[in-house]
Amino acid sequence: ALGCGSVGQAVLSRGAHGGPMTITIGFATAVIIAVYVTGGISGGHLNPAVSLAMSVTGRLKWTKLPIYILAQLLGAFVGAAAVFGIYYDAFMQYSNGTLEVTGPNATAHIFATYPAPYLSLINGFADQVMSTAVLLLAVFAIFDTRNNSVPKGLEPIAIGLLIIVLTCSLGMNSGCAMNPARDLGPRLFTAVAGWGMEVFTAGNNWWWVPIVAPMLGGVLGAMVYIVFIEIHHSDTQTEENDVHDKYELTNM
Repeated sequence: ALGCGSVGQAVLSRGAHGGPMTITIGFATAVIIAVYVTGGISGGHLNPAVSLAMSVTGRLKWTKLPIYILAQLLGAFVGAAAVFGIYYDAFMQYSNGTLEVTGPNATAHIFATYPAPYLSLINGFADQVMSTAVLLLAVFAIFDTRNNSVPKGLEPIAIGLLIIVLTCSLGMNSGCAMNPARDLGPRLFTAVAGWGMEVFTAGNNWWWVPIVAPMLGGVLGAMVYIVFIEIHHSDTQTEENDVHDKYELTNM
């Protein structure tokens, strides 16, 4: 809701009330808040790519994975619906009552990512694999108490800063989704809310790239961190995480 709302405010005001930087900061801060709100209950994954990486590396039970992903998709869908409701009059005024996927009055990109005109599917796939790999590599580092871990309670802030730098450096091609739920949930909403099935065919059938590529990238980033960093910690280093057995995300 807060992330797509940041995009909506910038687009629907035609830049008068926001732009690329407010969107970047808005999305990053939304993630910070969400992790603070949900971290003590579920670990605050928010992202199927994170949950899959946690399951692959033994930090989340496989039986919980489909429940996590379903909840993440549902949350993204409802968040998109909230943005559409709050800005409904602005949507109608912006495009004279027509909800468009492409063109000068397009608004579908408020909710889901779409590729830049020059971007090929192969390049876009590599983009999403790399950005999500960096995301997970850094997340594992942030919560690794045997590394230079972030002080307890400030982990969400570090994740927010991570999202800012990823968006500022790798966001030009397709918006830096890095999250299948964040992309598919709102895309499903737009399909049923009036934009139609074009949301799945636009950008040379782009829709599957921000679903598949982040899942692969997330696992790749997690494995890179484990293979090149985590397993090389000295055995004399001690765990200082008081919630080691309670939270899935911090159970490193």
